[in-house]
Amino acid sequence: MYLMKTEDGTYTLKKVSPDGKPTKSAHPCRFSPDDQYSRHRVITKKRFGLLPTQRKTSSEK
Repeated sequence: MYLMKTEDGTYTLKKVSPDGKPTKSAHPCRFSPDDQYSRHRVITKKRFGLLPTQRKTSSEK
C-alpha cells in the first residue's frame, strides 16, 4: 500500500478521497538506468523550454 496525498495536502492510505476523487501517489516513479524514453523526454522538454539550462533566472525576468 502506498501513502497517498489528497488535493488539500493531507496524506492518507485510502485510494479514494472523502469526496470520491482518486488520490495520487506521494512518491516519485522508480528510476531505471536503462530508461527507454529518456531521450524523448529531453527532446520534449527542450522543445518547450523546460530544461533547467533554459529557465530564466530571477535577474532575467
